[in-house]
Amino acid sequence: MIENISRSLNQTRQTIETFIRDENNLQLINEAINCFVKSIKSGGKIISCGNGGSMCDANHFAEELTGYYRKKRPALPAIAINDSAHISCVANDEGFDFIFSRFIETIGNCEDTLLAISTSGNSLNVLRACEEAKSKKMKVVGLLGKDGGKLKDKVDVPIIVHGETSDRIQEVHIKIIHIIIEGIERSIYPTNYV
Repeated sequence: MIENISRSLNQTRQTIETFIRDENNLQLINEAINCFVKSIKSGGKIISCGNGGSMCDANHFAEELTGYYRKKRPALPAIAINDSAHISCVANDEGFDFIFSRFIETIGNCEDTLLAISTSGNSLNVLRACEEAKSKKMKVVGLLGKDGGKLKDKVDVPIIVHGETSDRIQEVHIKIIHIIIEGIERSIYPTNYV
């Protein structure tokens, strides 16, 4: 078992090291931070979505903004698409592929930014969410995995973690989410980091 634990930790380290070696990834994270900050400063909000573990990451991202990350500060406007009544209603009436796009159709505005999370880059409901967001002139940041899938060409900022499995990809996704949250706070509430 110790050998398995060590292998798992080393795989995570290797995935992070591979991600860091591509300096373009650091630029993309910075670009994502700038998109989110611009939305907030222009009176918009951040909407996040994903399936399964990626929905948990979307929730985590939104709650760190509406709550606070390291130090107390005013709430920042963010919402994860996770309402079970909405999801089951739309899935039943329209189909599961529309659970996120319907929500964006309802509350999305041109000042908003969508964080679309998919470890495969091919989740159809996330693809439809991006299409709906683009139709509303929203910016879209993609937190993706593997080769970025179809989503890499549908988003404005494609942050791709090249990993073999969803768990390794999600481990780096959550680190990126924390970096983005810190970046947003540093931009909007710099005194929290003095």
